[in-house]
Amino acid sequence: MTSVGASRNGTIIGRHPGIGTDNEVYKGYYTQDEVKEVVAYAATKFINVVPEIEMPGHASAAIAAYPELSAFPDRDTFVDPKTPWSGSRKGKQVQQTWGVFDDVFVPTENTFKFLEGVLDEVVALFPSKYIHIGGDESPKEYWKESAFCQQFIKDNNLKDEHGLQSYFIQRIEKYLNGKGRSIIGWDEILEGGLAPNATVMSWRGEDGGIASAKQNHDAS
Repeated sequence: MTSVGASRNGTIIGRHPGIGTDNEVYKGYYTQDEVKEVVAYAATKFINVVPEIEMPGHASAAIAAYPELSAFPDRDTFVDPKTPWSGSRKGKQVQQTWGVFDDVFVPTENTFKFLEGVLDEVVALFPSKYIHIGGDESPKEYWKESAFCQQFIKDNNLKDEHGLQSYFIQRIEKYLNGKGRSIIGWDEILEGGLAPNATVMSWRGEDGGIASAKQNHDAS
């Protein structure tokens, strides 16, 4: 994860889709000791650090490091031919621009095992009651195209791909609840059915917060 996912070959210049690329490699990550230092310092200022581990979308770095986390592990990361890009366009790549990307986590047992391992480390590093799991801007196109995902929807009596995202979030919530933690997610986690104990952060306006509150969930 740190050797592949923590490095990108360049960054676009200007606003998306960009007018060029700087062709500079950017790399780096926080070590566990550095995270502990940040959390400890924040505590002296009465600040509670809430980590966010995005899923099932916004996961390009993890998928680049572990292509098997994608519904289509052998498919190249899609890069618009008009998008400025540094280095290879073949295989799974860490994104070099901002945006929403179709390649999201596939809901296999392997994916959940991977995420549980990541969350185990996060829980050990952050004493926060809450773990933010994102849940926003997760396109459903790859899930619609994936024979595995379509069969998974049928086998689990889910309505559609939104129901699959709800299943995904609820499974992660159950795991974190078992660790004594609670999840926060962006308001997209309302789609397909809200996880039982989730707190909703409504970034797209008041409607998501209102809908969450009406279901007796905390919202912000």
